[in-house]
Amino acid sequence: MIYLNNNCRFVEKRLLFFCFTFSLFFSSLFTFAQQQKDYREITLWQKGLPNTNGTEEAPNEQKGIYQPTIRIYLPAKEQATGRAVIAFPGGGYHGLASDREGFDFAPYFNQQGIALIVLLYRMPFGHKEVPFSDAEESIRLVQEHAAEWNINPKDIGIMGSSAGGHLASTIATHTTEALRPAFQILLYPVITMDSTYAHKGSLHNLLGTNPSLDTIIRYSNEKQVTDVTPRAFIALSNDDTIVPPANGVNYYLALNRQHVSASLHIYPTGGHGWGIKKDFKYHQAFLLELQQWLTSF
Repeated sequence: MIYLNNNCRFVEKRLLFFCFTFSLFFSSLFTFAQQQKDYREITLWQKGLPNTNGTEEAPNEQKGIYQPTIRIYLPAKEQATGRAVIAFPGGGYHGLASDREGFDFAPYFNQQGIALIVLLYRMPFGHKEVPFSDAEESIRLVQEHAAEWNINPKDIGIMGSSAGGHLASTIATHTTEALRPAFQILLYPVITMDSTYAHKGSLHNLLGTNPSLDTIIRYSNEKQVTDVTPRAFIALSNDDTIVPPANGVNYYLALNRQHVSASLHIYPTGGHGWGIKKDFKYHQAFLLELQQWLTSF
């Protein structure tokens, strides 16, 4: 039999507390790791790329070289509504902010019964057709797997942030009827290629330094809206100095002129690139307004 004095009992209690805390910590890490791995990935173009962006280097995200891939986050089967969102992160057509404008949105959408699919698309490097072909292929793949993933192929929307917003709005205004999304969510989007209020980095990375007038007009999506363009939720900050707010505002006006349902949200501050970051002052308001919009149709 072992007898403990008061000091020993104190040490024993501290040791038990340490072990309990230690086990909780690693249990949390294990749970977090499980959550982080709760997705699947599919590489696009498994039979070979349809086009090239001019680089033969191996994928290297630091250089903006991506293997075109979709990462799929599915809600629990009993919660699934059949709706899906394909996210196109931004990065000025030079790289991808895939966490805050992509992967980190998964719990938000999944808790609403909505599947989230994040596209890692190739940068153009002067070959403007490349990101658009990847985006269209991502929609085709989701349609192909719709039954397997409990998705309604007629309720697949797209979400684009910054330059990803330009990619999304280009798909919304240019793609074929078969691939046209059901809705679009645009966060502080690049919309125009008009140099008077375009995001210069996106313009040059996509179209080069001396694009023709016809090319500028073709990829200025406020000029490409028709009455079949999908409904839109547009959110931006009034003090955005990276992508002028006129991009999103003019796109909203173009949709409104064509009698396309659209919801425009301009937050007083926040700058650019907030995505789902919690330190964005209007984070909760943004998530609530987006949720309300998603339940409106």
